[in-house]
Amino acid sequence: MIADIANYISTHSAQLGTQITAHIGISLFALIVAVVIGVPCGYFASKSAKSEALVTAPFEILRVVPSLAVLILLIPIMGTGVKPAVTALTILAIPPVLLNTSVGFRSIPEFMVESARGIGMTEREMLFKVRIPGALPMMLAGIRTALVEIVASTTLAAKIGGGGLGEIIFTGLGLNRTDMLVLGGLLVAALSLLSGVVFDVITRRLLRYKYV
Repeated sequence: MIADIANYISTHSAQLGTQITAHIGISLFALIVAVVIGVPCGYFASKSAKSEALVTAPFEILRVVPSLAVLILLIPIMGTGVKPAVTALTILAIPPVLLNTSVGFRSIPEFMVESARGIGMTEREMLFKVRIPGALPMMLAGIRTALVEIVASTTLAAKIGGGGLGEIIFTGLGLNRTDMLVLGGLLVAALSLLSGVVFDVITRRLLRYKYV
């Protein structure tokens, strides 16, 4: 099998490069959309228990639905390709970003907010100088979780013509090629692990004060 995998890599190197690039591109785009939606919603959810229930309930319901089922449901609306794949992955990724952001903002000690208000900070200044820095560790933890989940789940994009490393896996299933299945699985696993490691490095840079 190792020889078959090595032979496949040598004969399909250009195609593999394209698939890896597409996989990373879809994953990053879905993550960016999830962060753009999840962080503001998480901040709003942190305001009160009522707002948290109002914001999180729809995303938690959607999260229960398997990503493949979401993809199939989106086909009549968006057709096939990258767009429905990114939408399904975004739905998958929003809850960890949203929930961690909400917890992060709620976990800021009240005395810090009162101290900032006491020295004359405006609400805007408190948001950017106290609340966001205080919530950032939890926010980053949620984004990391979402990133790893997205990279692992982007294989489903190939099912509807979205590209990515899922093409190797689904082609291997169709042709009953174990070498392709193993190669596709290993590449997806490697990308998931690598994305987590890279994000950890970024987190350490952003939160240097915690690792001094």
